[in-house]
Amino acid sequence: MNTRANGGAAALAIDVRGLNKHFGDKHVVNDLSMQVARGEIFGFLGPNGSGKTTSIRMMCGLLTPDSGEGTCLGYDIRSESDEIKRRVGYMTQKFSYWDDLSIRENLDFVARVYGMPNRREAVDRALEDLGLATRSAQLAGALSGGWKQRLALAACLLHEPELLLLDEPTAGVDPKARRDFWEQLHQLAARGISVLVSTHYMDEAERCHKLAYIAYGKLLAQGTADEVVASQKLSTWSVEGDDLAALSEQLQGAPGVEQTVAFGTALHVTGRDAQALADTLARLAGPGRRVEQTQTSLEDVFIHMMSGAEDNMAARKAREAS
Repeated sequence: MNTRANGGAAALAIDVRGLNKHFGDKHVVNDLSMQVARGEIFGFLGPNGSGKTTSIRMMCGLLTPDSGEGTCLGYDIRSESDEIKRRVGYMTQKFSYWDDLSIRENLDFVARVYGMPNRREAVDRALEDLGLATRSAQLAGALSGGWKQRLALAACLLHEPELLLLDEPTAGVDPKARRDFWEQLHQLAARGISVLVSTHYMDEAERCHKLAYIAYGKLLAQGTADEVVASQKLSTWSVEGDDLAALSEQLQGAPGVEQTVAFGTALHVTGRDAQALADTLARLAGPGRRVEQTQTSLEDVFIHMMSGAEDNMAARKAREAS
């Protein structure tokens, strides 16, 4: 048991400050500071190439930061990475187990790697907890995406970690499997296991206790879903009716309009100047369209933050070209 984690930092599973990482001349993670409480599901969001995976690896001691400091489960991420790795379960986006072994054989192999003396009991428990017992003899290569996901999670839990790091774990699985997976995550959190999960899905983000959004290496917002939405101070209107594509083009650059995004049969129009936005819509929406103010969603917020973020690679290329 990590005795230090039960001391002054008992409430935090992750506490990092000022993390930076370069690969060549690309600044992949830029001055990242984050805290994740014990028993908390913390969602880590951002576009592809934003630095999420690099950040996760630094926070659990798998990758040394160029600068910055912090602890994971009470251990220093620079000097005590071996202690951290023993207490963390890491699930990669790509399925990384053996297709020609059965579910039980895969779990038994992982238990051998961990050097677990009671591996038979641990494997049986993992099979039961994740609903895999009736399929234990099935080859991993014959499993659907959802069942492969369960196998990967079972393998992560074999050594009873205190923290799970999940890198886009539900990519490519069906909606029911995603729902079942998230039910399992909340059960684990209720047992005191902390979860840091990266995802692209807004419905999954809303199921997290707290969120952080990173774009091009920089942390843009963090907090509960309501706090993240409120922090952007956006006003959003929904427009329904004819020829919304033409209206979207007409609204570009109009007073108060910062963003237009199609949501099914509606057009969401967003901006920070609520009065200017309302005046513009009253003037341009025209007859035959239904216009009403609506609650700003997480997706509205993330699209807005992404549109204002600077692509560090694009900026560097522009400087080189000038």
